[in-house]
This record gives sequence, C-alpha cells and structure tokens, in this order.
Amino acid sequence: PPRARRRTDPSWPGPLTLIHKRAPHIADTVSGGQDSIGIRCPSHPVAQALLAAFAAGKPNGQGGVAAPSANKFGQVSPTRADHVRSEFPDEVAAGMPVLEGGASEVGIESTILDLSRLDRGAGPVLLRPGHISAAQIEAVLGVQVFAPDAAAPRASGTLKAHYAPRTALELASDARLQAALQGRGLPPGKVVVVAYTPPPAAVDARIQWQQVPADPARYAQALYALLRELDGQGFARIIVQAPPDSEAWHAVNDRIGRAAAAFTLDTTDL
Repeated sequence: PPRARRRTDPSWPGPLTLIHKRAPHIADTVSGGQDSIGIRCPSHPVAQALLAAFAAGKPNGQGGVAAPSANKFGQVSPTRADHVRSEFPDEVAAGMPVLEGGASEVGIESTILDLSRLDRGAGPVLLRPGHISAAQIEAVLGVQVFAPDAAAPRASGTLKAHYAPRTALELASDARLQAALQGRGLPPGKVVVVAYTPPPAAVDARIQWQQVPADPARYAQALYALLRELDGQGFARIIVQAPPDSEAWHAVNDRIGRAAAAFTLDTTDL
C-alpha cells in the first residue's frame, strides 16, 4: 500500500517489521498458517550481503529469506554470534553455520507495525514497540497508530511472557526496590539488582549492584547481553529497577515486563 511505501522510506533498511496481507502464493510454513506475513529489511551489512547473495541465485534476481529468530522460544534474544552458538550447541556441532557480524547495534527486536487491515478501514497497529517509536511512525504516516486488539495478528514476541532468562527476574518499583535493599522479600542466596541509578550507601550484603546506562537506547543495546551474562553467575534472582514510564522507554519496559511475567515470585519477607 502507498502508506507502507511511505513508512519504509525513512526506516528501511532498519529495525521495523511490517505485517501485510499474505499473497496467495506464500506458503503456510512462511506465514505460520495466518493470512498475514511479516516483512523486514535489516540494515546490517552482513544481513544485506546475505540477502544480495540469495537474490543473485534466483532466476529473476529477486526474493527473500524466511527465517525464525536465532534463539529458542521464549528465551532471551541473542545480540552476538556467541549467544547463538551457546543457544544451539548441538546444531553448531553438526555443522550449522553462524554469520559473524559483531554486536547488535540496537540490542532489542524490531518494531512490529500491522498494516494488514488497512483495506478494511482499520488504522496501523503497533504490535511490538522497538527502536522506531509509535510517535515516529505517526509523524511519517500522518495518522494515529493504535494499540493491538483481539483481532490483531499473532506476531513473534507479543506473548505476555517472553524474552526471559533462566534466572527468576523481578521488575521492581521504587518502593519494592527500597525494601529489597533492606533485605526484605529476598530469596536465599545472592541477588543482583540491575539499575540505571547509582547504588545507595547502604545495601544488603546479599545484593550485587549492576548499573546500566540511563539512556534508553544504550540501555536497550546492553540489556540482553547483560541478562545472558547474569544468567550464568548463579544468582537466585535478578531484580530490575523499573525504568521511567515514558515513550522513550516504551520498548525497554515492554521487554522487561514480558521477561518478568514468566515468573511468579514471593516478595514477602522470607
């Protein structure tokens, strides 16, 4: 659609996935059996080279690659090649190639924008926030971007619980964080606090403080690599300080909220 073309001009290649109505010739295995399909054009030069090599091998010099994310369902997304290798050791040992392109520049998954119902008079729907915000999309399209409803297509990363480490993760309000720092509601064992503010003078001896960037873009870039690192350090719990509730932090809040939703935790005094 013309709106989709306008949308892609400033953001493609880039971290934006567009959901369109599926053409009749698209196989069920590509669309997950739905009547819509997600299309993305990554900006990374290694991904661009892969797409160019694939298209060069096609008779008409055109085509795309259908591929899932390089992580197991529900778990933390990889942002480096070594994350992929650790996620799929058996497959790598059996000869699965892993393209090395350095660390992810954005750090979290793409924005997902649903345009599949424009022909029925529905507006664009933000299925998953990302580096490209709803406000940026609205500025280009000149129309409101809506929140998803029950009729929205099922899309990767839109489940309530997702992107979760193996270690229990808690999203803590300021009040809950203060209680934890005093040793209240903590499980036995070591606990790490991930916070964008410096540590206070007094912290319970069981707590390790991990400060992260206070800038939302830099926070997002570091988030998944940090969660994977902490996952291997034997902590009983990861407590994440709730980021600010603002548009700039929308994507980060979305990912941390989904990670925390994978766990039911007791935060009463233990």
